[in-house]
Formats: sequence, C-alpha cells, structure tokens
Amino acid sequence: MTAPTDLIERPAAQQATIPIGGMTCAACVKRVEKAVGKLDGVVSASVNLATERATVSYQPQTVRLSAIKAAIEKAGYEALELERPDAVAAERERQARAIKMMWIRLALAAVCASPLLYVAMAPMLGGLPLPGWLQPMEHPLTYALVELGLVVPVVGLGHRFYSVGFKALFQTSPNMDSLIAIGTSAALIYSGYNTIQIASGQTMAVESLYYETAGVILTLIMLGKALEAVTKGRTSEAVRKLTGLAPKTACVVVDGVEREIPIEQVEVGDVIVVRPGAQVPVDGSVIGGHSAVDESMLTGESLPVDKQAGDPVYAASLNSTGTIQFRAEKIGRDTALARIIALVEEAQGSKAPIAQLADQVAGYFVPVVCAVAVVAGLIWGVASGGDIRFALTIFISVLVIACPCALGLATPTAIMVGTGQGAEHGILIKGGQALETAHQVDIVVLDKTGTITEGQPRVTDLVASPSLAQDQSPQLTSASDRSDPPVAEPSDELDESPRPSAAGDGTDSPLASLSPDQAELLAWAAAAERGSEHPLGQAIVAEATARGVVEPTVEWFESITGRGVEARCDGQTVLAGNRRLMEERSVDLAGLEPVADELAEAGKTPMLIARDSRLIGVVAVADVVKASSRAAVAALHAMGLEVAMVTGDHAKTAAHIARQVGLDRVLAEVLPQDKAAEVVKLQQAGHKVAMVGDGINDSPALVQADVGVAIGSGADVAIESADIVLMRSDLMDVPTAIALSKRTIRNIKQNLVWAFGYNVVGIPIAAGLLYAFGGPLLNPIFAAAAMSLSSVSVLTNALRLKRFKPPVPAIS
Repeated sequence: MTAPTDLIERPAAQQATIPIGGMTCAACVKRVEKAVGKLDGVVSASVNLATERATVSYQPQTVRLSAIKAAIEKAGYEALELERPDAVAAERERQARAIKMMWIRLALAAVCASPLLYVAMAPMLGGLPLPGWLQPMEHPLTYALVELGLVVPVVGLGHRFYSVGFKALFQTSPNMDSLIAIGTSAALIYSGYNTIQIASGQTMAVESLYYETAGVILTLIMLGKALEAVTKGRTSEAVRKLTGLAPKTACVVVDGVEREIPIEQVEVGDVIVVRPGAQVPVDGSVIGGHSAVDESMLTGESLPVDKQAGDPVYAASLNSTGTIQFRAEKIGRDTALARIIALVEEAQGSKAPIAQLADQVAGYFVPVVCAVAVVAGLIWGVASGGDIRFALTIFISVLVIACPCALGLATPTAIMVGTGQGAEHGILIKGGQALETAHQVDIVVLDKTGTITEGQPRVTDLVASPSLAQDQSPQLTSASDRSDPPVAEPSDELDESPRPSAAGDGTDSPLASLSPDQAELLAWAAAAERGSEHPLGQAIVAEATARGVVEPTVEWFESITGRGVEARCDGQTVLAGNRRLMEERSVDLAGLEPVADELAEAGKTPMLIARDSRLIGVVAVADVVKASSRAAVAALHAMGLEVAMVTGDHAKTAAHIARQVGLDRVLAEVLPQDKAAEVVKLQQAGHKVAMVGDGINDSPALVQADVGVAIGSGADVAIESADIVLMRSDLMDVPTAIALSKRTIRNIKQNLVWAFGYNVVGIPIAAGLLYAFGGPLLNPIFAAAAMSLSSVSVLTNALRLKRFKPPVPAIS
C-alpha cells in the first residue's frame, strides 16, 4: 500500500551562510534575494548589507549550494567561501585588504581630481592663476584635453561603478552603482561631445564641459565608500573580539609527555594541561588540580570561579592561580565560545520587522529615482528654452544625491552594534525579531526557582505528627524564625544554630542532632524523594545523607508532576508532596494544616509526608533569594514594566517571596505544564509578555511568550527555546536586555527617519524645487558629497550604541 503524499516526511531544510562581495546598497540586497529566492528548492533567502552575508534555507535534495552561489555570481556579485576552518580570519583579512585598496584608489583619484577641480573652477572664480597655455578662452582644445586627461584615470579607478552599475541596469535591477554610472556617464558623454565640437572650431563649447563634475563625483563616492567600510567594520567589533579570544594551541598529554599542538588537532577525550596565566583551549571537565578561572570574557562575571575535579571549564577562559588538567569534551564549533559566536553572527545577520518598509522601498527606489531624474531634466530642458547644460545639471544632481545605501544600512548596522553590545554584557540576543519585540514588553514573568532564588533549597524545619511523636501537639521551630512564637514544646526542634530562610537572612552552619521522631520523618521523606530530580526533593535527600539517617528500602518510585512523589518503601506506600496530592489521596492533614500555613507564610515550602494514607509530618524547605533579584525588579519598575512571578509553590510561600522582592502579581500553585497557559492569559489580556526561566519545564512558556529569556546556567532545552540567553545567573541582566532593546530600536528609528528624510528632502532639491521658487540650484558635486556622507552618518549614529550602559537602580 502506497503511503499518502501528505504523510511522506519532507526532508529538513539546511541553512547556509554565504559571504557576498560587491554589494553597495539596499537595491543590491533585493537583487540577490530575488536571484536566490526564485531557485527551486530555496525555502528562504535573507541578505544583510551590513554583514555582507546571505542566509539561505534550502532543500539539498532539490538545489545544491553550488547552484545558489552560481545564482549570486550571475546576479553580478561575488559568492565567497565560508567552509574553511580559518574562514573567519580569512574573511577579516579579505576585508582589510579591500579597505586598504579603497584608500589607495581614493588617494590616486584625489591626486587627479584635485587639479581637475582647480582647472575647472579657476576661470569661474577669476582670482585663481592658470598658465597661459591653459586659458580656456585662448586655448580651449588644450584646456578640454587636459581635463579629459585628468578625468580618465579617475574613471579607471572607479571602473567598478560602471561594470556593476550597467550590468545591473541591463538586467533591469538598477542599484546605487547604476545611478552613479548613469549620472557620470551623462556628464562624460556630454563633455566628450563638446570636446569634439571644440576640435571642429566651436570654441564656445568650452563653457559646457562637465569633466570635473564626473571626476569629483567619483572621488567623493570613493571617499564615502571607504569611510563606510571602515565604520561598518567597527560595528562588528564584538564578533572579532570573541573570535580573538580563542587560543591557537593546546598543551596535550600524550603517553605521559606534554606536547603543544595546534588547536585544530585537539580531539575529544584528550587530556590537556593548563598552567597559570594560560587560556583554556576547548571545553571539558577538570580531572586534576585546583585553580581559579576567569570566565568574564564569556559570562561578564568579574570574579574568578574556583575549579576542581569534576567542574566544567570553557574555551577562552583564563586560568589564574593553579595548574589544572582536564579532559576535552567539546571542540571546534561545539565549544561554548563557538556557539556564542554563532548566535551573535546569526543575530547580526537577521532582519527586524521594522526594516520591512525599507526593504519594500528599496525594490522600487532606484527605478523611481531614474524616472524622476529623466522627467525633471526634460521639464527643466523645456522650461529653460532647450538649455541642455542646465537640464543635464538637474539630471545628474537627482541621480547622484539619491542614496539607497542609507536605507539598506539603517537597520542592520544598529542590530549589529546592539547584539554585539549585548554579547559584551553576557546577553545573547538571537535575532532582530527578539530585539524589536523586547522593547514592546509591558510585563515580565519570572519563574521562581533558579531565577528569583538561587535554586539551591535546604531543609529548615522537621515537624513530626502525633503518629510519630509522643507529644500530641506538633511544634514549629527553626533557627531562621526563632522570634516566632512556638506552636508547641521544643521537642521537635530542628536546630539551635542559625539556618538560612527563604529570605536568605541566615548563615550556613552544621545541623544539631535530631530527635528520633525527626530522624524517622526525614528517613521516610528521603527514601520517597531518592529518585526525584526536583530541587526540593534533592534538598531532602542531601539533608538525610548529611545526617547519616538509615532510610527504608525503596521498591518502586513514581513522580507525580506538579504534586510530588509516590514510593513503595519497606512494603509501605509513602507520599511526599503538596496539599493537592494529599487531598487527591484522601489523606487527613491531622491538625498540621496550620503548621504548613505558618511555614508557607514564612516563605518556606512545606512538604507533606504520608505513610499508608496517614500524615506523619511536614518537612519545610526554603530557597535563598538571589542578591540581585530585588534590584532587578526595581529596575524593571523604573522602566514602567509590571513584574510577575509564576511558581508551583503554595500561595502563601509565593506571597512571601513577592513581598521580599517587590513583585506586582503572583501566579502561584501553577503546574509546570500550565505555565504556558498563564502566559497565554496575560497575552489575551493585551500584554506583551517576557518570560524568564531556567528549567526544562519552563521551555513551553518561553516559547509561548512574546520574548523568552533563559538563564544561561539553566537547562539546554530552556536555552534553545529562548529568544534571549543570559550567560550569568544575574537577574539584573533582564532589565539590561530590555533597556538595550529600547536603545537599539530607537537608534533604528532615528536611522530610518534620516535615511527616508534625506532622500525625501534631497531629491526634490536636486530636481530644482528651490530654484523654481527663486532659491539656489544644487551643484552635482555638492549632491555627491551629501550622498557620500548620508550613509556614513547612519553608520556613525549606530556606533553611538557602543556607549550603552546597563541600568543601575537605586534601592532604598
């Protein structure tokens, strides 16, 4: 039986990033996207002018990568290689050579254009001296031939404008080069015609030479392009800094002998030695030695991190004090550094929705400008009584002043600098979509465990029920809440020394001895939780292990999501979990409900323990609130944002945490699978939601939120699901990420306003609008200067983002 076609699994699309040489403006971007996008098998094609790269998603069974590159070449651009291991360094060298050649060509062009401009302007200004043999009215042919001789080298140095521009024009996809080629060619052809007229005896034609216009325009455009290349290079400094962090060699132990080998030759499983002051070459786990390692280049965390056997180390981190040995686990593109670089490069190559208008305009911009230039030239030609020289001035000015470059650079340059600044602050923003959406967020939802709190809970109270204790009235005491009135006699006291409460207002000290009832309660609770991966369960197990209590034998175990666990221990059924679990199993709380409530109100999580359907006690576990949580919430409030917390904890426990850090609303007793539903409710109420979490169970909510933010120390699934990744476990990075988004989007809007405004104002002026009302007429040379500086101004404005500083709230 043949499977239906709709059930046949389509092969997954592959993605390739191809560097492209020769693009100059937004029209080039549209041309490449169109050329690649029309190929069968290409799912999507996105070209970024600032990074000069195309990101192509394609079906390899239908179209080969070589065909995609061929389409780029056919469109008139150069498809460069990105497959070699040294591609990044090679690309940097290529760009450096290209910039150097730009400056050389500019210098040579200026050497010819400067005397050309002087020769052309001297007769007009009157006071500038010229040798007698170069006087235009006395020796017009010599004058014309000298100008021609000076302009030819400039045209030769700028030959690419003509080769690319006319090719694009003939293929009905004109770009900025086409505008320059048409405008300067018109000036050159008209001047050449007049030179022939002078040679044939029409000496007055010497007043209609435009050689200097073509030469100076080409030189100014070269200047603008050189400045643009240099400035554009500065926008990608963040990636260059990251790539420069990786060491070139590694000290590998082979047969007991240390050998230094190139980093490319390191294999997974190699044992590597790192001495003080040396960089860790690849990712791995320490197997010997002890040291403090500076990971600030990756996480932004300023303090070195202690490393000993079993701890992870990351490529590019700096070993500070001792010598360590570690086993290589991730190499090449799999290292944390390589993945960070890939994320930043992907983000810098992405497009934000705000750029859609510029992209749409770019497709029609150059043809419209050409049409405006022709119409304006014809109108002024008729209005001036057939003055071709005047009409040509208008025609050239319109073509030259138009700047599609600024439109193409307005968005990607700001995204490049913004995402680069984020990386330098330990914030990885995965794309322009996330960057734009983040500035629209009006409510931030924080997961509790591991996000607001440290995620390392500890047992604070053990309260045995009458079924275990001889005293019929259970007691609630602990070192963290000594000032609270006792509920019963002190026979159930857990600890006489200070203990950390959920507020983190205690010290970490050894536990005192337990009563027999408490030890038995802890033993049954730990046995039930032994198979649990939940932080609260692990805290109970850790406490029992530290105490050395003898646990019952576990026969089987089951985790009940959002409620607790069930286990069979020594032939008895044990439940450990929340009130909901006890109610579902019809367990009588036996007078411990007030105790559980009091624990919850103190910010602790009460874990109810039942054996064979009878409650035997309560184990309270508390987590410490991160030092930065209150400051982060205050910073978000200062930005006008509402802050909420979602947790599976008891409502009273959650309320206590909320009061500590100053939250606006609490979503408590939420099952893990229901976190995404809570986000949906907020979205349906009209909110733009940012969800911040670190666990696997946070992943659906991170995906559902308008912006998902993952704590970098969290689960890989959460990191993959998020739009923004915080490399540190510092909640202050959340307001920093949102503030950076707001600054970047504001910068993009400024760039777009300038790019559109410049063209909307400049083109009518070049077309003679002011002159029609008695104002000045724009000289094509000044039009070229304005065009050259317009794109540079957009780039310079984007670079202002480098001055971004994270928000620092004042906490009272």
